[in-house]
Amino acid sequence: MKFWLVKQEPEAYSFDDLVKDGKTEWTGVRNFQARNNLQAMKVGDKVLFYHSVSEKSVVGLAEVSREEFPDPIDEKWVAVEIKPVEKFAKPVSLEQIKAETGLQNIALIKQSRLSVMPLTEGEFDLILKLSTN
Repeated sequence: MKFWLVKQEPEAYSFDDLVKDGKTEWTGVRNFQARNNLQAMKVGDKVLFYHSVSEKSVVGLAEVSREEFPDPIDEKWVAVEIKPVEKFAKPVSLEQIKAETGLQNIALIKQSRLSVMPLTEGEFDLILKLSTN
């Protein structure tokens, strides 16, 4: 199993929308590195859902429910399907993430424009722990 973080503006599509819908196709990715990350995702991989721009917080946990398929918007690109697992009672802010020494090298900080990024199991576990403290 691998661990990921995806970013989305909550005004465009929020974690609450994902919960309401039960699943969604993660489409519209037009960055080669993010595309490569989508291609590496496998069913059952865990995905942290980050609200970008206005909230700047990890707000929930999802998982990959369908592996890479052609993006229906532009079939030269790819998409995956994710489904919700849990909404965090306590979102994990970007400030909290930046303050953790164990998270200093994650792409959320180092490559802030990347929309789909891998996490190590340790980074993933640390963010989960922050959501319960």
